[in-house]
Amino acid sequence: MAGQRDYYDVLGVAKTATEDEIKKAFRQAALKHHPDRNPGDKEAEVRFREAAKAYEVLSDQDKRAQYDRFGPGAFEQDGRYAGPTFTNVEDIFRHFGDIFGGGVFGDMFGGGGRAGPSAGRDLKIALELTLEEVDAGVEKTVSLKRQETCATCRGSGAKAGTSASTCSMCGGRGQIHRNQGFFTMATTCPRCRGQGTTIEHPCADCRGAGRIGAKSEIKITIPPGVEEGVRLRVAG
Repeated sequence: MAGQRDYYDVLGVAKTATEDEIKKAFRQAALKHHPDRNPGDKEAEVRFREAAKAYEVLSDQDKRAQYDRFGPGAFEQDGRYAGPTFTNVEDIFRHFGDIFGGGVFGDMFGGGGRAGPSAGRDLKIALELTLEEVDAGVEKTVSLKRQETCATCRGSGAKAGTSASTCSMCGGRGQIHRNQGFFTMATTCPRCRGQGTTIEHPCADCRGAGRIGAKSEIKITIPPGVEEGVRLRVAG
């Protein structure tokens, strides 16, 4: 794809780099260009997203194999780029929770610099395709059970007539901050788990979670030419 930088160059690694080397390079690039370290610097944010896109491909064995064989063209569909995209920095934090959510890197920026609960678990399904569908590409509608907003409390998690209260431990910030030398270390509040609020009288249906298991249907677009074992990620 014209104008698309080579993902190996973006992360500054060789094409023979191991999984650990790629992960380390991404952490270093993300640390350097992190928006919290470069406030107002649009170029740094572009580099941050670029590193995330490169890591999203090179950290996945199937996607990396496609990229090594076809280059950026592996992620083009009908002449348009169909590879990993991130609309904002929060998308990157949600997508790479394992990178930003723990250890020195996560603590330094408070788990990505954004208070809040951790993302829900990914849902994984297997699809069987006919040869015709593989050749031409296809859109599939699949049924799955996932967490939806509780209709009884409308997602608040609180019993009717009550509401959530500000967490007394973190003061509503969702994080506990501690000064440690040059940096301010931030960790998720253990009492409210990053929510900033606590529920004294939970909803009976969702038990305070604000979400409840429900069946739903989603559409998945399968690009032409996929091979057995290829994994496609659908955000949201």
